[in-house]
Amino acid sequence: MQQPPLYETYRPLLLALAYRMLGSRSDAEDVVQEVFTHYFQLDQDKIEHSKSYLIRMTTNHCLNLQGSAYKRKESYVGEWLPEPSVLYDDGASHDPALLWDKNETVTYAMLVMLEHLGPVERAVFLLRETLSYEYAEIGDILGKSEAACRKINSRAKQKLHADKPAPAFNHERAGAMAQAFIKAAETGNTETLLSILTEDAVLLSDGGGKARSAILPITGRRRILAFFAGLHRKGRFENGFLPAVVNGQAGMVLLSEQSPHMILTFRWDKKGEKIEAVYIVVNPEKLKHVTKRNAILS
Repeated sequence: MQQPPLYETYRPLLLALAYRMLGSRSDAEDVVQEVFTHYFQLDQDKIEHSKSYLIRMTTNHCLNLQGSAYKRKESYVGEWLPEPSVLYDDGASHDPALLWDKNETVTYAMLVMLEHLGPVERAVFLLRETLSYEYAEIGDILGKSEAACRKINSRAKQKLHADKPAPAFNHERAGAMAQAFIKAAETGNTETLLSILTEDAVLLSDGGGKARSAILPITGRRRILAFFAGLHRKGRFENGFLPAVVNGQAGMVLLSEQSPHMILTFRWDKKGEKIEAVYIVVNPEKLKHVTKRNAILS
């Protein structure tokens, strides 16, 4: 059987790595395109391992972009959130269980938390924890010693509170809670929302100055309830939410004229029983890649 071209074979992997490094689908696509353009100009007979070489190129290209990316975030209007990778079904079933990617290792909440890492910390963490690279290999990619990479990853995991194994994630329970959240938001039922959110829950909303959003984080479940109650009174939810999968976990899509207008997803507490963070993306620039079922971002 004829093997697919190298571009088709490795593009999904490189795109996933670049997206996780940068938090931007658009930037990730540009990086991968440039990497392949440069790669095909090289003498490939001298490249022993194409996959490793492409990962090295992608990682270093992303690191070179991090400086300008952080400057853009500093001047960003309001909270900056990563572009969501979203899959939803507007058919009759509305069953998120049909869409879940249980192999997704980097959830949306993790992408948000990765913003607390420096560029090199982020690279080491992703190469080690999501691609299972050995520290010696990571050191070779980044031009650092194996020992240094171990220390960098340990520091990164401490910042992310990922140095201890997380409890198994219950997709079905998360889906049920997301469904309850949808109904509560659509009906303005604050009592239901009160039981779903932790006392110190936080809401982050990203409009980027292009759509109305909360400029500052909203902390505390009662303030979050008031926020959603206000949106409900203004009729913002009259079109109804659709269940969705956002970076591998349960979320919601709000449509406007059949186009995604708002994406909501969550971070769950350690027990997986309540929501401790709500993420809302309404910046239209970050919703351009949001697609229907069977067109998931790869």
